[in-house]
Formats: sequence, structure tokens, C-alpha cells
Amino acid sequence: MQIKEVTNSVHDIVKELSSPFDYEKKETAIILAAGHGKRIKSHTSKMLHKIWEIPTVQRVYNACVESIKEVNVVVVVGIKATDVMQVINKRNNTVFAYQEHQNGTGHAVQVALENVDPLRYDGTVYVLPGDMGLIDEETMTLFRSEYKKSGCDMMVLTGIYEGNPLNNSYGRIIRVKEFDSEGNSSGNDFGKVIEIMEYKDILHLDNEKPYTLSYNGRNYNYSRQELINNNEFNSGVYAFDYKKLVKLINNLTSNNAQNEIYITDLIGLFNRSGYAVKAVSPKAQYVLMGFNNKSVLREMEAMARNMSYEKLKDIIEIADPDDFFIDESVIADIIEMDGEGIPLDIKIGKGVYIGKNVKLNYNLTLKRNVFVNCNVSFGRNVTVWENVHLSCFPDQNLIIGDNVEILWGDIIKGNIIIGDNTRIESSVNMTGSQEHPLIIGKNVLIKGTSYIFGSIIEDEMHIEHSVLIKKRVEKHFRKDGSIQKVRFYIPMPEGIDTVSEL
Repeated sequence: MQIKEVTNSVHDIVKELSSPFDYEKKETAIILAAGHGKRIKSHTSKMLHKIWEIPTVQRVYNACVESIKEVNVVVVVGIKATDVMQVINKRNNTVFAYQEHQNGTGHAVQVALENVDPLRYDGTVYVLPGDMGLIDEETMTLFRSEYKKSGCDMMVLTGIYEGNPLNNSYGRIIRVKEFDSEGNSSGNDFGKVIEIMEYKDILHLDNEKPYTLSYNGRNYNYSRQELINNNEFNSGVYAFDYKKLVKLINNLTSNNAQNEIYITDLIGLFNRSGYAVKAVSPKAQYVLMGFNNKSVLREMEAMARNMSYEKLKDIIEIADPDDFFIDESVIADIIEMDGEGIPLDIKIGKGVYIGKNVKLNYNLTLKRNVFVNCNVSFGRNVTVWENVHLSCFPDQNLIIGDNVEILWGDIIKGNIIIGDNTRIESSVNMTGSQEHPLIIGKNVLIKGTSYIFGSIIEDEMHIEHSVLIKKRVEKHFRKDGSIQKVRFYIPMPEGIDTVSEL
């Protein structure tokens, strides 16, 4: 009963978050995100593990919608379905399909296509694994272009293995040779894909006899060693002519050791139906990486960090290329600022974290382990010292003026404005809310162990060792012309009757 209730709940969320399929759009991307990934050894869905702070399934989704502006997306979910759907959330032209029982990649595509009316749709279908977190707009744009130019009915995006072939456990792409077994030219068939053969199956071949495949009425011979040395492998990304795909997809069977329905078997079905299958490789091989364990995920994270560093290394100073984070949207802003031709003089210390929607500015120094996240905007000539935390909620803004200095270990969070030329020394904690923002004027000095919440502090004030909660601090001049400092201001305690001597 409980399992049925959970299933019903998933179906309800599928309906709630799915948008209508747009039959005017002639391209559809299917993202396979149903698996949990047992080898990742985590309660978190494999699809939700992050690369450069973005879940892998969201990265695949972004690559599709950024490269194909007019596209329908069908996301196939299964294990941890609700978690995956909530990450993508409700979006235009995005449909969720629930694969209740994981029965292979081919079955997942069958489940996805149940959401498309074959009498109303014609066009191209792309299929991508949801764990391919480094695939990008450039790769999908290339793949799409090559498929359209090829005139084929099915295309496979393939990788080129660069290591020792004996360590290559991927399925090999077997193409039509230039000459058949009788020495005749293969003509226009040359280079077309015949099948994908698993490495373990290659190892079981007879070393003395050729492995013979038939294609378009001709035979082609491959030696066991030739297949082992074949470094072209299947990435799991495909393009299909929809009408031909929907005609053949339900002919897939689970007649294999795993008793699962595999998308790779479509190659044989397409070939036997007289349809052309071709393959193409991307410019960069790393974009094809998927992961089944934590060590490979770590490698992918390192690659993403290295790509970010390569974009920025000649624009700003980054103290440690192996220990920093800058959100991709902020990187784009930095590159745009650099295009204006004015030196940025931005310095990023080791361990610095800069999250989404942060706005950097000229001559900014963020020293070691500074954390900045959400709508934080810096003025010019700002220095933030070690271990400072700056953040706010999405509906808030933390605005830092020009020539501001924030010292070691300060925590500054929420709806806050800090005026020009202000200096906030170490051991200060400041917060502001929607109802009670914190507004600090120009030329203010805040020092000592101070806590300030939801207050208004006028220009040129000196605050030291004080707790100010929803206060207005006005500027008062003393008889000698100096401004009265606020020092050791402590509000009356609450709950004093609960405290006693031991």
C-alpha cells in the first residue's frame, strides 16, 4: 500500500511539473536520468551530484536548451524521481516521464516516447545520459550540425580513447571498412556504423579467425586484435529521425545476459531496415565523461575547475588554480568586463568561493577563504580579508560601496548597504532583513566584538564593542568638534531571571 502511495505521489508531481509538448518544435531531447548509480555509494541520486556546483542532470539539460533554442525536452526519471524533477523544476516545453522499473536505456527511451503523439510529430530526437556533466553547448551544436549535414537516419556521438587499448573497457564502434572481404570498394557505405561491440565480447573472439559482419550485402572482416586496438567508443549520445525511431523502438528485446532493453541494439535494427547510421566525435574528449564512482566525479570537477581557470588566468589573479570557485555566470561577467579594455585588477585568494549573482568590480581583492554568495555587489577598490562570509537570500541585496575594507573573519549577511570608505574591522557580525535592512553610511568605522542588526548608522560614525539591534545611530558633535563615538553599547538582557550563580 505504501509503495502504491509513493508511486501515485510521483505521478502527481510528474503532472504538476510537466509542461505541454509543443508539436510545432521539430527537435526533441530525451535526457535519461532514471538511474540511481549504485557504484557512486551515496543516498543522493547520481544525477544530482554536482560538477562546479551544478547538478549533472541540470548541466545536460542546459547544454540541450542552449544549443537548440526551439526544443522540447523529455526528462526520464526513476530512482529519486522527485528530487531530480525538483532540480529541473517546471519549465516551458519540458516533460517528465516516470520509468517506474529501470529496464535499460532502450526501455527508458520507450517510456519517454509515450509522451509524444506519433500522428502529430515529425523531426529529430536526441538522446543523452543524465550523468554526462561536462557536455556543453558547443558539443551539442556540433553534433546537431553534423547530424543535419550527414543525411543519415541515426548518428552516434563517439569518443576517442587515448590510453592503452587493453585498459579501454568501452564498447567499440565498428564502422564499414574502405574495402570488403573480397577487396571491393565499399563506396558510399565507407565509415557507416555497423554495430557497437562490447570489449568483453571482443576478448572472447577466436584469435585465429576473422570476425565477419555483413552490411548492405557485403561482408567485412575484422581481426580480434584490430577490434581491441579500435579506440573509437560509444558515448551514449544519439540523434534519430523520429519517424524511423518510433517505427523500430518497440522491436527492441531484452534477449541478453542482463535481461535489459538497450538503445545500442537500435543500430542493428536501423541497418537491417536499410537506414543509415553514422558517427562523429567532438573536438574535446572530456565532454563525454560520465561517472559511476566518486573518483571519476572528482576528476570531472577538476576538469571543470581547470576550464574555468583557463578562461580567467590572463584576466584576473587567482592565487591557487586548484582551490577556488567562481560561478559560471560570474565568469561570463568578468569576461564581458575585460572586453571593455580596462584592467580589472581583481585578485582571488586560495579557497575563495564566489557564487551566483555576485557582481565584482575593479580593483577588488578577496583574500584567502572568503565566501561570497547571492546578490552581493562590490564597489571599486574593495579589500576583503581572510575568512570573511558575505551572503544574502535571493530576495535580498548586499551592496558594498567604493573603498570599503572588511577585515578578518567578519560575518555579513542579508539586506545590507555599506557606504563608501567604510572600514569594518575583525570580529564583527552584521545582518539585515527585508523588514529591517541594515544601512551603514559613508566613512564609518566598526570595530571590536560588535553585532549589528537592522539598524541605520549615519556617516562618519565610530562603533566599537557594541550590540545594536534595530537602532538609529545619529551623528552628534562634541564641544571640541569631534563626533561622539558609540562604544560598549549593550542592550538590556532578556531572560535574566533564568540565570543564576553555580
